[in-house]
Amino acid sequence: MLGTDFRTGSPHWIDLGSPDTDAATAFYGSVFGWRFASAGPEAGGYGFFQKGGKTVAALGQLTEEGAKSSWTTYFRSDDIQATARAVVAGGGTVRVEPMSVGDGGWIGQFTDPQGAQFAVLQSEMGLETTSEDNTLLWVELHVGAPEEAIRFYNGVFGWRSEEMQAPGMTYRVLSIKDGDQQEGAFGGVAPLQSEEEEPRWVPYFAVADPDAIVTAAQENGGTVVMPAADVPDVGRIAWLADPSQAVFAVMKPNPRQGQ
Repeated sequence: MLGTDFRTGSPHWIDLGSPDTDAATAFYGSVFGWRFASAGPEAGGYGFFQKGGKTVAALGQLTEEGAKSSWTTYFRSDDIQATARAVVAGGGTVRVEPMSVGDGGWIGQFTDPQGAQFAVLQSEMGLETTSEDNTLLWVELHVGAPEEAIRFYNGVFGWRSEEMQAPGMTYRVLSIKDGDQQEGAFGGVAPLQSEEEEPRWVPYFAVADPDAIVTAAQENGGTVVMPAADVPDVGRIAWLADPSQAVFAVMKPNPRQGQ
């Protein structure tokens, strides 16, 4: 699961692009108990979702024409220009050219060859809390051709993968390129589950009670994409969409079942 010792290829930032940031603040505040802290008047409304005073995600106004509300996962790079070249060499596209942000940081936005969007951040800034209740736990890529996706991201970030059997599918667990493979695991790759599903990265947030989160989401204008269900050896999972249809998932991991 995710920690905050971020290294090359780690997911170390996540933000929500929303057409209505006030409504998003109210929804996630009600569902996860998050509070919103503005990054300042020069940030164009961008700011931070916080839990206990620590940043767990971020929120900004949608800026791309025709863009849908969605969560974006940012992966750490030590050389964003080299990362951009690797994306293009692997058949991906540069959606937003690398540009400087903050105190010496760089950001770029990309699309992989199968259409899943992601971003890259070259910065010491990162999420301040992960893998505890109501914080980011896991990120999952859904694509039509998982093996092709793994080859692409291996070329960009050097990620490793390991197959495991899940109900009705082969699941690939992703790890950063350095260190112990199991300790470096941060996400996975799954095949698309229907013709309607779009290639995408989906964030999973740890929760104490997925069923209660499902109820809270529905009571605050969200919808259920996949009802809460137990996944053997994994945990209890549900997929949800916020009032602007940004999709996310929640999970109570198996080791905490019954606690």
